[in-house]
Amino acid sequence: MNLTLLTDFYELTMMQGYFKNNANDTVIFDAFYRTNPSGSGYSITAGLDQVIDYVKNLRFTDEDISYLESLRLFDADFLDYLRNFRFSGDIYAVPEGTVVFPREPLVKVIAPIMEAQLVETAILTIINHQSLIATKASRVVYAAKGEGVMEFGLRRAQGPDAGIYGARAAVIGGCIGTSNVLAGQLFDVPVRGTHAHSWIMSFPDEYTAFKKYAELYPNPCILLVDTYDTLKSGVPNAIKVFTEMREAGIPLDYYGIRLDSGDLAYLSKKAKKMLDAAGFPDAVISASSDLDEYLIDSLKTQGATISSWGVGTNLITSKDCPAFGGVYKLAAVQNDLGVFMPKIKLSENTEKITNPGNKKIFRIYEKESGKIKADLITLADETFSEEDPLLLFDPIETWKKTLLQPGTYTMRELLVPVFLKGECVYTSPKVMDIRDYCQRELDTLWDETRRLVNPHKVYVDLSKELHKIKSELLDQMS
Repeated sequence: MNLTLLTDFYELTMMQGYFKNNANDTVIFDAFYRTNPSGSGYSITAGLDQVIDYVKNLRFTDEDISYLESLRLFDADFLDYLRNFRFSGDIYAVPEGTVVFPREPLVKVIAPIMEAQLVETAILTIINHQSLIATKASRVVYAAKGEGVMEFGLRRAQGPDAGIYGARAAVIGGCIGTSNVLAGQLFDVPVRGTHAHSWIMSFPDEYTAFKKYAELYPNPCILLVDTYDTLKSGVPNAIKVFTEMREAGIPLDYYGIRLDSGDLAYLSKKAKKMLDAAGFPDAVISASSDLDEYLIDSLKTQGATISSWGVGTNLITSKDCPAFGGVYKLAAVQNDLGVFMPKIKLSENTEKITNPGNKKIFRIYEKESGKIKADLITLADETFSEEDPLLLFDPIETWKKTLLQPGTYTMRELLVPVFLKGECVYTSPKVMDIRDYCQRELDTLWDETRRLVNPHKVYVDLSKELHKIKSELLDQMS
């Protein structure tokens, strides 16, 4: 899909300014974020496949040119340049599904400044949205402690695109499937669902509605039991239908009930006793009803007997934190000798001061446990060996230091090439494969970092050389 005009207007006005001043130096921009959403100790990066599709189709059509011309702000020579526009630069990115932390580049763009400027808005809107939902999903799935979580949020999403790509991100973050059929088709992910209250209400009585549904869909057969009275009507009628199915020799491979209202802890425990007493101890008890990670965690603490979760509004909108907050900042400009000169943005807020230069990221693992020790942002030409001691220090409170001895740690570089000289060199995995990779990534986090409240912070440190350059630039501008 061509999203070329999916950009802020000032990207185009700046492009014309560069064009008029013959300023098209090769530059480096970093896309990163400053704070983990929802009070999380980590984030999950997602959306790279859509960024790839965007860049591949970056073309100004005749209709685009006509529209820009109608704005009466762009000159004919600049519009002629846009007619033949193609992205010719390099893009490096952290693969989708990777655990990431604040201030490290998720996407690095190396390109002539007009090209690098144009792609800013689309990269941010794609990466910000999907990373937000993937992170939220991973928290919800963590709260469910291994029980299946379904993404049920399409009707509450902020429009079709948010529903489609939010479902994709939710699956990457750990959901076992989605109610969104189009997302299922587009991304080859499982689609699931049962029936609505309207199904029950359209029949003369609840029992008949259950029976007709079970005849159509004996496996899986999940019956919504709270249309009238959950414990006096819904569960007994579901048990009656399950009993008839068993007596008729119909296999009950996957069956159970769904609760969508009321006190889920109380109702699930009562329903479990009723199902067990009737000879259905393996019946699934699923729940929906405005769930999030905190409510799921609370329900489990209360001893709720729910084994399957449908999470909608609070997941697809990341209701408690509706924006990821990613930014895109200039980090270096290439001089006439082909050397990248580092650039820095100052701010009265320490966390808004950028890290300059052409950079890469190393993930440091504790060798014994395989857990993340820290991340290290370095200059692109720096090299390291696991056979040498590695000194890590806090870039703000520099007296906080950790010396890792050889044999106690391992390193992995995170940024991978995606586009080189305008050509895509990266093949995105299937969504379910990204999901599996994400689960392995999450396993590298300490439990203290995954807890829902007041998680342990994973440090993102700077190499000695990068810290030196940053300090020198700060001194020059003070």
